[in-house]
Amino acid sequence: MATIAYFSAEIGLESRLPTYSGGLGVLAGDHVKAAADAGLDFIAITLLYRQGYGRQHLDEDGIQSETYPEFEPKEFLVDTGIDMALDLDGRKLHSRIWKKTITGVTGKSVEVLFLDTQHPDNSPEHATLAQRLYGGDDSTRIRQEYLLGVGGIRALKALGVWPLQGIHLNEGHCAFAALEMLDQGWTREELKDRSLFTTHTPVPAGHDRFSWQEMKVVLGKLLPDDAQQLAGLDRASMSHLAISLCGSANAVSNLNAHVASGMFPEHHIQPITNGAHHITWTSGPMAELYDEQIAGWRKDPLLLSHAGRIPTPELVVARSKSRAILRDIVQSMSGVELHEDRLTIGFARRFATYKRADLVFHDLERLRQIGTGRMQFVFAGKAHPKDEGGKTLIRNIHAAAKKLGDDIPVVFLEDYSMATGLAMTSGVDVWMNNPVRPMEASGTSGMKAVMNGVPNCSILDGWWPEGCQHGVNGWAVGNNDDDRDDERDNRDLLDSLENEVLPAWDSGDERWGGFCRAAISTSARFTAARMLDEYVRIYRSFSSS
Repeated sequence: MATIAYFSAEIGLESRLPTYSGGLGVLAGDHVKAAADAGLDFIAITLLYRQGYGRQHLDEDGIQSETYPEFEPKEFLVDTGIDMALDLDGRKLHSRIWKKTITGVTGKSVEVLFLDTQHPDNSPEHATLAQRLYGGDDSTRIRQEYLLGVGGIRALKALGVWPLQGIHLNEGHCAFAALEMLDQGWTREELKDRSLFTTHTPVPAGHDRFSWQEMKVVLGKLLPDDAQQLAGLDRASMSHLAISLCGSANAVSNLNAHVASGMFPEHHIQPITNGAHHITWTSGPMAELYDEQIAGWRKDPLLLSHAGRIPTPELVVARSKSRAILRDIVQSMSGVELHEDRLTIGFARRFATYKRADLVFHDLERLRQIGTGRMQFVFAGKAHPKDEGGKTLIRNIHAAAKKLGDDIPVVFLEDYSMATGLAMTSGVDVWMNNPVRPMEASGTSGMKAVMNGVPNCSILDGWWPEGCQHGVNGWAVGNNDDDRDDERDNRDLLDSLENEVLPAWDSGDERWGGFCRAAISTSARFTAARMLDEYVRIYRSFSSS
């Protein structure tokens, strides 16, 4: 099979390389790592955001502000020495091409290309075009996506990665790559036979829409005559453009596929549930445990399904080490000393309003009655700089923390990163997720938690309806209710904590260890390796077209 080119507006590979904002980017990074593990002929393309998504700062009241320090790419990436240029705004947009090689568990590797607009031949406007991830207005965003899609294809050709077997567009931000393949000679039929579009989110803000005037200015002759039929009469929907041009489309969980089918009723949406890269997202102590107890798990993560054989004493030691790592990080970052004997509940993700980060605090007095002296919380996550609703959630959590005081410690870790995410998903005792169903596309943080023996206590949204064995590997909060009712869901969440989670925690190592082992066994079905296998079946169909 010849090369598959994978396009994503963000790709998270490591904390120090700030080219991601949250789950979409980290998922893309895990996809790349799984491709390297499998030795796939595969290359990924994204943009180089020298100021990233922004560094989060929180004051004592939880008021978020952001700074945008630049990072030096040569510390992390290799300069290919090859530049490319595009016609844009009556002049040339120049881009330097950087790369990072990702080596898999068997020693095989794939490359990630980063397109950088900080080029000496660019105008000041073009030089700063890709400065920030999801920054700027529509005028900036459409030009970033032009560089990603059209420039990405031309970068591949400049590097000699040509011809392509197929293209995989991770969300609508990448739609222009399909138009460029038509300009490079593919017919509409060839494009349909050799392309895949992945949609992640039912949230409108996740789907870019641009004016047709702006589309004409940026794309010029690349804009097809039937563009409005493909992407919408009033404004151009990048997701509708991508799915109309691509022959295959998928969503990222079974429930998400059902929701996406309503968004794109004229298209077949198949489910390919996301997965987490098992080597990246397993803590050091838990990896050592698996090395001892589940030989071969690194090359074949399906073996994690045999976690039932892990003895309780060894499991308790590994879990205790992971918990201690998180306590040390919390103390160093916040000055708060968590209690070793209390149930620690974690919540970390991008702070969007539908994720309801503050739901557990809607009835503080009942929470205090249930949890005083028995539980503690660790939160982390960033709100988009322009998302005032998300910023309000952060302030609400800080306000609740002050009211609960020492009764129930609540810590918020500043400037959430992949490293913080690993420490949290492996170091808490229970992972909590309470979105408005069915708004959560997948929720890969919960998969990372079970991979470390941490049961979920979550709303049945995203991946959790597929993974949950209530009372065995975690707990389902409420029923399959799709209407938003914060009072009901808060009551159901507190009922679960009071009547199921805390009694299981209090029952001792043997019973709690059973939940941990069941969680680990569940993780075998939610790895990036399994996810990639499902994508490869589509990729291979490209070669038979």
